[in-house]
Parts: sequence; structure tokens; C-alpha cells
Amino acid sequence: MKWLRSATLMGILSLALLLGGCSSLDQLTSDSGSSTTSSSDTTATAGNVKGTYAALAKQDYKSGSAAAIKVNSGKSTLKASLWKHSKIDYGNLDSLNRTTTDTAYLSKANLGRSAGRTAQTWSPTGWHNQPIKVNGKRVYPQNRGHLIAYTLSFNLTNTGVYKAGEDGSLDNPKNLATQTAYSNQKTMQIYENQVRTALEQGKKVIYRVTTVFRGNELMPRGYWSQAVSTDGSVNFNVYIWNVEPGVSFDYATGRGKADASMQVAGADKVTTSNNTSNRYSSKRPTTTKQVEKELAKYGYKYVKKAYNHAK
Repeated sequence: MKWLRSATLMGILSLALLLGGCSSLDQLTSDSGSSTTSSSDTTATAGNVKGTYAALAKQDYKSGSAAAIKVNSGKSTLKASLWKHSKIDYGNLDSLNRTTTDTAYLSKANLGRSAGRTAQTWSPTGWHNQPIKVNGKRVYPQNRGHLIAYTLSFNLTNTGVYKAGEDGSLDNPKNLATQTAYSNQKTMQIYENQVRTALEQGKKVIYRVTTVFRGNELMPRGYWSQAVSTDGSVNFNVYIWNVEPGVSFDYATGRGKADASMQVAGADKVTTSNNTSNRYSSKRPTTTKQVEKELAKYGYKYVKKAYNHAK
């Protein structure tokens, strides 16, 4: 009967992937680091950064699926022991002038306030700042999105070196990419708030963000974000889709158009009490458990649930 159970499991997994919109990177990475195959026949391992990046870049967002998905079962591959002092390693722009990876080693000293920030002048690749009418309203669906949040980068120079009195990284080309308003102001802030809260509590955090591009496209498909605190209280690894409800984008150019069929599951749900705020402190921070609870509704646990049911 073992073959029958295996066949049943494969059927359930296929159905689960359809229901979940292929929304689990647990099919691409694993805690043990063994290779697994995604729906697009792409393989990657937990310790293989290039392979995981390539797998992420090939994924297509399915309208109505989760705003973020797990990488490596949601666990960071960063080593907390590498934290020595406050700094940010800004990755160089690539040959197309696109951002790459920024890794921040943060403490409470790096928190700052966003009041009175100056205007941003740098235009990242794919940036158009074009207004679009969505449901009759004129909206600007693109932001200049920071890889490392402005409010997490104080007392550090634009080269990432500690220097007391320095303002945050506001207009640094190595820290800005074209991000949708929803991805920037909603989903990403759930995870930024976890980092911010840990720093407010005096903890030290390593926080890494990689912009994921497909081929020579100018607008990122998503943001691969992970963090770990030295005490282990913060530990996440996610891929944040660069999508906007009601708008579809040509990622090759960054230009968007109104598209009523483009929906983001939890567009009005995956939020935190202050997740659209740029304030220094969150009185009611969103915890990892709350994030898990919200995102569980939108797809990435379908496969795990189906597997457990078939056992």
C-alpha cells in the first residue's frame, strides 16, 4: 500500500501547489540543505545563495496569493556570531546600475527618527513615478524603497562606517530600488518592525536584504529579506513579492498599468498596527507569531498541511 500512499501524497501536493499559487519556497530550500525541485524544475539549497536567488528570480507571482513567502522554512542562514560592531556592508551596483545585497550589523545606536527628512533625488532602475488610476483614484504605485530602512541606518556613513551624528541612509544609490507602495509600506514593514523592536530592546541584529531581478529587468521581482538577533529572538527568512493590488508591472522597464485582476492576498490583512508609519517606536509591534498567523491564511502552509494529512 506504500505506493498508493505515495501516489495519493503526490496528488495532494500538486493540488496544494495549485491552491497556494506555488507560494512556498520550502519546495526550493530545506533546513538540511538537500536539493529539492520547484514547480519550475529549479533546484536550490539552503546554503546555496546563488541557487536560491536563481530559483526566486524564476518564480511568477500568482494573483491572489500571499504577499510574502518563506525561504529555508522561514529560518535565517545568517550567523549571529558574525556581529562585531555597527556597520552596513552596501553591495556595489551591478553592470546595469541595479542594487544587489546590503547587510547591516545593527544596534540601538542605529535607530533614528524620520521627521524632517530631505527629498530623495536618486532614481533607481525602473523608476518612473507615474500616477495610475486605480478604482477611480489617482495613485503612485512606486516608491524609492530602501533595502535597509532609513530609520535603521543612523550614525552610519553612506559607506556604512560608524560615525556618531550621521543621518540615516536616505538617498544612497546602493540602498534604493524601485519598490511598489504596497510591498514597501505594508509587507516589508512587518519584518522591519521585528528588527526595530529588537533594537529598541537593546538587542543586536544582523539584517540582510537582496533585491531579486530576473535577467536584465530593471525593476525587482521581489526582496529577499532575512535577519537574526544575537539572542535568537528574531529569526526570519522571507521573499517579499514586489507587487501592488490593482496594478501590473512590466518588470523589464518598471512601467505599470491598472489591472483589476491583480490581487494580493491579505492586501487589507497583512498589516501591523503601525506598519505604514515612519515613527521611531512601535507601541504594539507585530510579532513573528502574528506574522505567521496572517500569512498562514494565504497559501504557504497548504503543502505542509497536505503532507501531514497524508501521513
